[in-house]
Amino acid sequence: MTTEEAQRRTSGVSATTAANTGEFGIANPARSTAWAGAVQAGARVLPEHARSHNRALVLQALFRAEGLSRADLAREVGLTRVTISDLIGDLINENLVIELGVRTDSRPGKPATMLDINRNGFVVVGLDLSFNSRFRGAVTNLDGTVLHREELDVTGVTGSEAVEATALILERLVAAATAPILGVGVGSPGIVDATGTVLSAPNLGWKDLPLQQILSMRAQLPVQVANDANIAALAERTFGGGGADMMLVRAGRGVGSGLIVGGQQVYGSGSAAGEIGHVMVGTDGGDICVCGKSGCLETWLAIPRIEARLANATTEAERESILREAGERLGIATAPIVGALNLGEVVLSGPSELIDGPLIAAAADTLRDRTMAEFVGDLSVRMTTLGRDIIVLGAVVMVLTGQLGVY
Repeated sequence: MTTEEAQRRTSGVSATTAANTGEFGIANPARSTAWAGAVQAGARVLPEHARSHNRALVLQALFRAEGLSRADLAREVGLTRVTISDLIGDLINENLVIELGVRTDSRPGKPATMLDINRNGFVVVGLDLSFNSRFRGAVTNLDGTVLHREELDVTGVTGSEAVEATALILERLVAAATAPILGVGVGSPGIVDATGTVLSAPNLGWKDLPLQQILSMRAQLPVQVANDANIAALAERTFGGGGADMMLVRAGRGVGSGLIVGGQQVYGSGSAAGEIGHVMVGTDGGDICVCGKSGCLETWLAIPRIEARLANATTEAERESILREAGERLGIATAPIVGALNLGEVVLSGPSELIDGPLIAAAADTLRDRTMAEFVGDLSVRMTTLGRDIIVLGAVVMVLTGQLGVY
């Protein structure tokens, strides 16, 4: 894609936006300590950042409400009507906000003109690299409605070939976009740091790979890369009704989890919070993991491992035993986390035909057996409601927060 094409597609949203900063100076949500509240009314803001902060407040209020007048906005975000009118004028000129027409009600006086964020005026590109044999991607509107999909078979593909496969599917998605692209979100397996560098993804053969930088340069678009389970947790919290104290476990090519505590995402000092796939479960050894250790959770729960075991099962009883054992190992790995953080919800994401049944039931039983019932009596262990699109929807949240300051 040429630079001119990229500039046309982003239509005013800078293609050279710094990888860790949004259009309005909002920190990359992949590392924000307040993704669930990118902007807050009444929060202390430095004078030089006030306008950007106020813009984000207005956009966030419109995104949540789907129709507010200028007076409504002034009350909602605590700004003067003059300030609101000034901001709305700019946002309309940038095509980020649209007028819906006058409000049809019986209030006295001049009917108010209703406003909304321009949900179909921009698109987001999301990539999901977590599946064991396919890379998936989608183009969505700002509400997360999928407009176009792409898939690419990556069976046995690792290292630089996997990077090229990622760039290829991104190129196809960008070409399919029919509106300016607000940004690109990528969910990658493994440990991903604040710069979008994949520090370690053994199943893809990636180590210290600056994936965000590579894709930004290739596409000439704002790109954000984060751990797949972390952005799945963002999606569940925003679109799936996930609670404020929640753990989302993602089973795919590998196994990872995202943690939401007190409404905030937890990353840890080394960007590896929730990286449970390479935690050894039990003292009975087990299969050799791709990381070199024996008996990691991933050897029990990664989808290729489960599928390989099931392929050798000859009876339904054997099949159920394999799934239950995987669930038990998951319960063993997650019980200390649930107990220590007093989480209220564990959400599983992955192929429902494998997870939603004996596996999830065994995980729930093991969790409750290994934690204090009086504190986790209401613990919910369930499948995500977002299905196969959970990573794509997480990418939407990540881009909206990073580029517009909304969630």
